[in-house]
Order: sequence, then C-alpha cells, then structure tokens
Amino acid sequence: MAMAEEVVAVVEELRASFKAGRTRPAGWRAAQLRGLVRMIEEREEDISDALRADLAKPRMESYLHEISLAKAASTFALKELKNWMKPDKVPASITTFPSSAQIVSEPLGCVLVISAWNYPFLLSIDPVIGAIASGNAVVLKPSEIAPATSALFAKLLPEYVDNSCIKVVEGGVPETTALLDQKWDKIFYTGNGSVGRIVMTAAAKHLTPVALELGGKCPAIVDSDVDLRIAVKRLAVGKWGCNNGQACIAPDYVITTKSFAPELVASLKIVLERFYGQDPLQSEDLSRIVNSNHFHRLTNLIEDKKVSEKIVYGGQTDEKQLKIAPTVLVDVPLDTALMTGEIFGPFLPIVTVEKIEDSIEFINSRTKPLAAYLFTKKKKLQDEFVSNVPAGGMLVNDVALHVANPHLPFGGVGDSGIGSYHGKFSFDCFSHKKAVLIRGFGGEATARYPPYTTEKQKILRGLINGSFFALILALLGFPREKR
Repeated sequence: MAMAEEVVAVVEELRASFKAGRTRPAGWRAAQLRGLVRMIEEREEDISDALRADLAKPRMESYLHEISLAKAASTFALKELKNWMKPDKVPASITTFPSSAQIVSEPLGCVLVISAWNYPFLLSIDPVIGAIASGNAVVLKPSEIAPATSALFAKLLPEYVDNSCIKVVEGGVPETTALLDQKWDKIFYTGNGSVGRIVMTAAAKHLTPVALELGGKCPAIVDSDVDLRIAVKRLAVGKWGCNNGQACIAPDYVITTKSFAPELVASLKIVLERFYGQDPLQSEDLSRIVNSNHFHRLTNLIEDKKVSEKIVYGGQTDEKQLKIAPTVLVDVPLDTALMTGEIFGPFLPIVTVEKIEDSIEFINSRTKPLAAYLFTKKKKLQDEFVSNVPAGGMLVNDVALHVANPHLPFGGVGDSGIGSYHGKFSFDCFSHKKAVLIRGFGGEATARYPPYTTEKQKILRGLINGSFFALILALLGFPREKR
C-alpha cells in the first residue's frame, strides 16, 4: 500500500474509533494516562538511552528536562481529569430567566501532533497527554531528526495505550506532507516558524485550527544590582544546560549595561569552566549538536569575521563529535545572521546599552519572543518589564523554570506561536467549549412574541436593560395576549 494510502487508512481507523465513542469516557482517558505513567516508569532507561543516541544528552539532563516533566504532566492530568471534565456552571441572564447555563468541554475529534527534535520525548508526549485527557483520537508524528526517540515511540506506545485511538506515524517530509493533506480537527506543531507557516497553510485548506509552538530570540536582561554569583549560574544552566542552547526557551541573547558587561563576562567565564571544565568539548555534561547540518549552520554563524572578532570566550568546535563549546560574544553587529535569526545553539551574544531601562525598548524593536527573562532587584524595573515587554511567557531572576509550573500556560505570541498548553491549558487546547443553556416550560414571557406593540417593546427594553420590574411583568404575561 502506498504511503498516502497508509496515512488515509490510519486516519479513517481513528475517526471510526472516535465516532464509536471509545475516547469519550473518563475511564478510557484515565486508563491511557495511567499507561503513559507506567511507560515512563518502566522504560526510563530506554528513554534515556534514546535521548543519549539522538543528542548525547546527559542522563541527568534527560531526567530533569524530559522524563520527570513528562511523568509529572501525566500524573497531574490523571489527578485533575474529573474536575476538568465537569461542566463549568456560569450565571444565567435576566433575559433568559428562569434558566441554567454551563460550558461543556467536548473533544475536537481526530488530532495531529507534530513534535520537535530538541526535546523529542517531552515535546511529543506533553501535547499527547492533553489530547488524550480531552478525549480525542490522536496521531503523533515524532521528529525524524531524533530517530532513536521516534522509533522508541513507535515501539512503546502500542504496548501501553489503545492503538485503535492513539497511533505513531514515523518518517520525514513525505510522511508529514501526507499527514497534512488529511482533514484534522486540530493540528499541534512544535518547531520553527518556517515549517509553522507550511503547517498553517495546509490547515487552512480544511479550516483546521492550529496550535503552533515556535521559537524566537528570547532575551535576558541582566541588571548590575543582582546577586551575580547566583544569576550567572542560572543564566548559564538555562542556556547551555538546555541541550547546549538547542532549546526554544534558552536565552538567545543578553542585554546589560556597557559598564557592567566586563564583570558579567568575567563571571560567566568562571562558571562555564566550573560547569564544563577547561576543555568543554570533552565534557560528558554538554549535549552535542543534533546533526551535521545544524553543526555547519552554527559554525557558519561565527565564521563571519564581524562575529568571530567579538568572541570573548569559547568558540571551539569538533566536527567529529558534533560539539561546539559554550561561546560568549559582546556587541556583535546587529545586522549579522547571528543577531537577526534564532541561534538555537551554544552562542550567547551580549548586547550593551547605556541604561538598563533601554533594554525594554531594544526588545520591543524585535519580534515577540517565546520567553523573556529579567535579572534584577529593582521592583520598578520588574514592573516595567512585566507591563511593557510582550512575550509568550516571562521569568524574573531565573531561566526556563516557568515551564515546570502546570498552572501556567506555555505558548508564544506573534511570531513565537499561537495557542498554549500545559496542565489544564493542554486540556483546553484540544477541547471545544460548548455553550449550553437549559430552560423549562415555565416563566413564559408573552412580550417576546408578535404581534409587537408599544407596551411589549417597553417591557422588552426593560428586560434587556436588566429591569426586575420588567421581568415580573413579562412573567405575569403583561400586556395580556388576546386568546
């Protein structure tokens, strides 16, 4: 059977399962979530091995940033599932009295999740958790750039969840294209903006709603009043401890004042040597670049003479190991490729300004980031940052940790994405909020029916304006209808 026909067969099977109502009961949803928890617990070593094969990711990093977060998301959804599924009761208005109103969350149907390679386990399973909790049938398309993790999903998921409703489709561009040709009830994509536009274009043909989790140049402002010892450790682990910078929420560049920059650079050098040694290319705690294409994309960025002369620390590369050392640069020209596109790698440019308050204007002159960070002790600067910097999310005095709070939405704005997920927001992402108004046969207001009269109009105007007296008249049947 041809690939396109195989994809059609997969979608038809899932639609049949959804139409039969298999995915709707709370019991089915809970059973799948428990299956995911068991899979994570029982196959943790296999998951860690796959991440090691794909990214040379340290086991500690795999556990902290992927495995533990995936398990936490599954257990949180399992714990809250019944509450999430309950209709939300809302007030009824005077114009519909007597009545009750509620919002019912119903599954969208058959959804597609296309995940990314940089956190290939977490970014695959996290949206799938939301799709399952919401009662949908789902296809997961893992990234072919992380082949070990993709193959692991194809092997493990059928062992732990209902394969008639949850399927994995492996492959590259042809398989993804064939999937995008189908009609879905929602598409969830994690990746870069270029492919995001392709996904959105394909979705538009079927008027399919999309959630796009994209990237961007995430800024980190560092004020001079911080506890520098702590701030630099947090900044460094948030940049290089997140896949060696290959993370959508890793700081893409730092902004600080010209006078404070030398002190910040000196502290970064000390911390980086403490973290990764004098020869970081040999460190077991530093992830490699995912493949040769991305290795060359990154090395090309610093081979530009206008960029290379701005390196103040690092810059070493090892093509055989696909490793690039943590690299710090200062005042790189803003028209270079390093400063115009998302880096997604181990380079951290430092932009200097005269006053720290100027950093907000600098950020706002660029596209809206997925995350924005600020290190300061100044309450006024913090308030200005929160109020005036548009970003998908933000964190003050640390990096990346906001994604670990299931009560916060995670998503972008503008070029950094559409929609959000995590926790209840994942459930909502894959649900339709259906408005339901329920009335009985009592409380008939005759004023609403023709023939229309001046008296009826007065009563209806009163009802619309919230007049209790008009409500009483309407319920009493004034003006009286002729029978």
